[in-house]
Amino acid sequence: MASNLLTDAALRRAQPLDKPQRIFDGDGLYLLVRPDGKKWWRFDYSYARKRQTLSLGVYPDVTLARARSRAAEIRQQLLDGINPSAARKASRVEVAPAEAVAGGALAADSFEVVARDWLKRVHAVKVTPGHADRTRLRLEQNVFPWLGARPIGSIRPPELLECLRRVADRGAIETAHRVKQAAGQIFRFGIAKGACERDISADLRDALPPPLVEHHAAIVEPVEFGGLLRAIDAYRGHSSVVYALRLSALVFLRPGELRHARWEEIDLDGALWTIPATRMKRTKQEKISGQPHLVPLATQAVALLRELHPVSGRSAWVFPSPRSYMRPISEIAVLAALKRMGFDATAHGFRASARTMLAERLGFDDRVIEAQLAHSVSDALGRAYNRTEFVAQRAAMMQAWADYMDKLKAGADVVKLRA
Repeated sequence: MASNLLTDAALRRAQPLDKPQRIFDGDGLYLLVRPDGKKWWRFDYSYARKRQTLSLGVYPDVTLARARSRAAEIRQQLLDGINPSAARKASRVEVAPAEAVAGGALAADSFEVVARDWLKRVHAVKVTPGHADRTRLRLEQNVFPWLGARPIGSIRPPELLECLRRVADRGAIETAHRVKQAAGQIFRFGIAKGACERDISADLRDALPPPLVEHHAAIVEPVEFGGLLRAIDAYRGHSSVVYALRLSALVFLRPGELRHARWEEIDLDGALWTIPATRMKRTKQEKISGQPHLVPLATQAVALLRELHPVSGRSAWVFPSPRSYMRPISEIAVLAALKRMGFDATAHGFRASARTMLAERLGFDDRVIEAQLAHSVSDALGRAYNRTEFVAQRAAMMQAWADYMDKLKAGADVVKLRA
């Protein structure tokens, strides 16, 4: 879908009809003109497979430029995995610690004031904005309503456990553990501030059911993997999804790292994809000052990208959405394609497939494999290797992997280790 379709002149000329009319600017943004003449900015988006709408204000109080700016902020929240509607509701009730104390709303030693101080001074400094928002929302939804106004030093372990069990009982066991972890850090922060004397979360070590370990569905048997590769080659869908599927198997990146690929990152002549640290799964500090992740491209990967470039090269994204060249394909596009092909696998599962077969079938060094998977790799003394280590070995491994995949697609019985 095209974007930036409207002009100020067109907005001024828009006249009310006997029923509401929508005048689209593109990519979810539109002006709703009501029969009474009021003009409201609206933004439609999809989150967790549900259509939702946000109001962005009244025109002309909110100008076209401002509406577009707000829409861009919402799109970025979606890319960061944040539900814009939930974030807006949370921001409306959020009270800064200093303001809460000054206004008499909460005591300085209350759990909520200490928690928000920790969020601002400690947590937000260490993690990404999206991560910080998710932590804040968990506390606002699951702890503050019951314990927020209590002096942090007066809270007893059973009271915290009651909050955690309330979360676990609705099936969100992983969330309960994350809330407990955050609470522990807040109590330790409170100790440093002199607001409490101990971390009561330590008393709840075995009080919650263990989190369910989710293994990403992966195919690790060569014959079955060859069948998947043949099905991918035969799949007929949108070009972005088709090529994302094919490249997923070749480069085994995390799904988010793959679908947010930009042409400016890829050097086809040099057969190298350089992914900025900001796009990798790392701590906030590593995203800011860390090294980029290098992905050596096998000749087969370069050939695929050269085929795709005439199709999607006018977009900044390597895999633009079928609906708009202004954003990448959705996070479920590849998964949905795999399901339609009849495979109970995930896009993340390509990483597990490659990890297993590179080690067990091709005999590559674990350190080289882990480095290419963008996992932290240490030497014998526990020191982290430079992220640009093993580049030559990784390039050879990526080519060997692509060649191995070709043989599997051809139906060869390839089970021996490399020489």
